[in-house]
Amino acid sequence: MSDDAYGATVAKRRLSRRLAELRGETGYTANHVCDILNWGRGKVGRFEANQWKRPETSDIRDLIRIYEIEGAAADEIEELAVRSRVRPWWREYSEVFDNEFPGYENDAVTIQVYMPLVVPGLLQTQSYMEAQLKSCARPPAWRRRAVEARMRRQEILDRPDATVPRLSVVITEASLRYRWGMATDRVEQIEHLAEMSKRRSIELRIQRFEDGPPTGLSMVNLFGFPDGEPPIVFVETDYSVEEVSSAASVRGYIQSFERASDVALEPGDTTVYLERLAKRME
Repeated sequence: MSDDAYGATVAKRRLSRRLAELRGETGYTANHVCDILNWGRGKVGRFEANQWKRPETSDIRDLIRIYEIEGAAADEIEELAVRSRVRPWWREYSEVFDNEFPGYENDAVTIQVYMPLVVPGLLQTQSYMEAQLKSCARPPAWRRRAVEARMRRQEILDRPDATVPRLSVVITEASLRYRWGMATDRVEQIEHLAEMSKRRSIELRIQRFEDGPPTGLSMVNLFGFPDGEPPIVFVETDYSVEEVSSAASVRGYIQSFERASDVALEPGDTTVYLERLAKRME
């Protein structure tokens, strides 16, 4: 599967950071640059805070000129700008996504997910998605779009080996014991988890009831990127998915994920457990 938008979100994030660094080297303030270019106050600040959707090529070239960037450094900035301008598929689902979550998930080389009460979206069957989304206070049309978007997100797991992310997931037994849909739907979801856990790119662990209470209640997605790009965390709630980017907070969530992994079953044992559970529920 090809994905023209692969890398676009991280490129835009890196471009924002590089522009801030280059301005700092000139000694200009953000407002000073806006004045020089006759831009509205706040425009440069939005660029540097990554609060833009698609950088305009003319704006980037103006900044390259003002900052007196030449050679390889200028080429790097222009290349990042071109990559950032690719229109990703999730822009078609603006009613479902209100931030860059799907973009960072799309670009990540490592994805770590801890879900104490539900199955992660990347590993859900369509029946599970539909049952889960029925509980939210959204109209049927929105739920249909959300299911479509979630299915699109799952396509990253079928990429060629060179670009497929390394997915590490910790779930709990509680997430599999709820009564939803038909019994056959519940078995299908567990069998799907067992099959996905056999992939080389996926490491799935389960915390059983007998292993004690979950180590936390937050639904957390941790994304790692190549080339020294800082990791980022998204925390899910019933009503939103919030970005966490401060280095200290990200480190804390990474440590929490490691603790959750330590008390869960090993991946091989998790596969066996899931297969046995599916048979008991048939």
